[in-house]
Amino acid sequence: MLRGRSLSVTSLGGLPVWEAERLPVEDLLLFEVSWEVTNKVGGICTVIQTKAKTTADEWGENYFLIGPYFEHNMKTQVEQCEPANDAVRKAVDAMNKHGCQVHFGRWLIEGSPYVVLFDISSSAWNLDRWKGDFWEACGVGIPHHDREANDMLIFGSLTAWFLKEVTDHADGKHVIAQFHEWQAGTGLILSRARKLPIATVFTTHATLLGRYLCAANIDFYNQLDKFDIDKEAGERQIYHRYCMERASVHCAHVFTTVSEITAIEAEHMLKRKPDVVTPNGLNVKKFSAVHEFQNLHAMYKARIQDFVRGHFYGHLDFDLEKTLFLFIAGRYEFSNKGADIFLESLSRLNFLLRMHKSNVTVVVFFIMPAKTNNFNVETLKGQAVRKQLWDTVHCLKEKFGKKLYDGLLRGEIPDMNSILDRDDLTIMKRAIFSTQRQSLPPVTTHNMIDDSTDPILSTIRRIGLFNNRADRVKVILHPEFLSSTSPLLPMDYEEFVRGCHLGVFPSYYEPWGYTPGIYIVDRRFRSPDDSCNQLTQFLYGFCKQSRRQRIIQRNRTERLSDLLDWRYLGRYYQHARHLTLSRAFPDKFHLEPTSPPTTDGFKYPRPSSVPPSPSGSQASSPQSSDAEDEEDEDERYDEEEEAERDRLNIKSPFSLNHFPKGKKKLHGEYKN
Repeated sequence: MLRGRSLSVTSLGGLPVWEAERLPVEDLLLFEVSWEVTNKVGGICTVIQTKAKTTADEWGENYFLIGPYFEHNMKTQVEQCEPANDAVRKAVDAMNKHGCQVHFGRWLIEGSPYVVLFDISSSAWNLDRWKGDFWEACGVGIPHHDREANDMLIFGSLTAWFLKEVTDHADGKHVIAQFHEWQAGTGLILSRARKLPIATVFTTHATLLGRYLCAANIDFYNQLDKFDIDKEAGERQIYHRYCMERASVHCAHVFTTVSEITAIEAEHMLKRKPDVVTPNGLNVKKFSAVHEFQNLHAMYKARIQDFVRGHFYGHLDFDLEKTLFLFIAGRYEFSNKGADIFLESLSRLNFLLRMHKSNVTVVVFFIMPAKTNNFNVETLKGQAVRKQLWDTVHCLKEKFGKKLYDGLLRGEIPDMNSILDRDDLTIMKRAIFSTQRQSLPPVTTHNMIDDSTDPILSTIRRIGLFNNRADRVKVILHPEFLSSTSPLLPMDYEEFVRGCHLGVFPSYYEPWGYTPGIYIVDRRFRSPDDSCNQLTQFLYGFCKQSRRQRIIQRNRTERLSDLLDWRYLGRYYQHARHLTLSRAFPDKFHLEPTSPPTTDGFKYPRPSSVPPSPSGSQASSPQSSDAEDEEDEDERYDEEEEAERDRLNIKSPFSLNHFPKGKKKLHGEYKN
């Protein structure tokens, strides 16, 4: 991470250039290894997906991803093809001849990177032999009952075998292999034990033990230096996994992590200070028209509104134009991801909105995958009722329009009673009756396998958010990742995010660390109740904003998005690769001392004089008068003037490592 240098952002469209020596990518091969290549489990898949285009643009045909083979993922996400690279083709052929099933193709995402996928089940007969090899390599034994760890050993053994075949046929090209998380770490350990001529990078997005400790409601970040690591891992029966992770960290030429807070955690948990912090970025799409992203928001919001119409049929007594859509998404880690504090805040927000008789309704989506049987019948019925009602209305509209058209052609203003006959009225009455329901709208879209013990559903029962008519906050649990092929909510995650008004991620254990936010909740130095109150105030304040204020906020966020683009943040991955080459092959590669070093924190500039929304025009209560709405609509909003304000606020140089004079940085302190 940059240290001892200043970052001056003079314009949001032209971020500073890092004068780094370019690697000779035509003489190198880059492999990234992860269990989440074409296999979405959590956020790591998103990191790899969004970064793929930038990396593929830089490395071209010499960039490859390695992951596990699953038939469904292969059929829907990968286009099979033959390897163009001679070394890779020979490695795939050699392993297939020995009974392995190795699949090769292009991952159908932006950048279309090559993927090498190993069928774990076809090589499971080697497990006992590979356990012996792993024991000889690092002295770590894997119990037979831990199926996940056994699968990771097979995956890692196949990875090391593949890299051995590649290096044997590389024709002088140097190989870099980056391994993500402990699941891929066995391949790194075996590669180093067999002295393969490759430069290795190990990236941890979150420590294994850290996840377990935070899930146990321990004051994790303030007790980092007090844990007996071996004892804690043993008590949770993950000691062998912890050893696999720690061995991977210490075997790698370069160790990286994704944020300053995770770097501090890794130093305590894994006993090695990361060499480089590689912040996670976004694949930011810029639009030619200034308000094009506003149009996309309106389009995707309309699709979410269609779903809400069906889900809440019979109880749709709230105005969708005054409804805000909020969401939380990620792995189903109830406490770590902050679902517990979010639900409690929603309960308090519901009380505030009802007490102030607000006409604002908040619909909150929980997108967290869990074990389910199938779609909830009542949810599917709601979408069917909505579609049937829509078809009925269209049929009546065609009939009504034809009669009106004929009457106007004759020079007459038709009698409304003659346009709608008795049959039409009967059809409309039947349509109204079809929207009646005796039960409340469901709080989940699927049939949950562990309904009675599910943490989210149990909390919903405790706080009483059952989607009653009087509730101003409605809750929908969608326990699987979003997909454009879903019969229920056919939207990709990116489209869904565009359509919502606000994402809420009040995580306690947040490995991304830098996750940019309009509002930041203090989860470290406040009690859970105080943090909950703080989040409630943020949500309540957001509900009080006018549409114009939200548009200004969204515009400002869009303008600042360059700071989070992979084209900018990808430089830290470049530095990590350069560093590992200089350590693995010191006679061939040399790292200039001016390159950005190690793990100092990365701060994103915040406009100091401009609040997130215009405070001067903010309503004093969540319910705005009609006159105020009209004033907001009439008041002219100058986009260029707002943009220039942001440019001025972000223009002055700032140091990535600057602290006010006299202020001592606390141990473990991190920046947002």
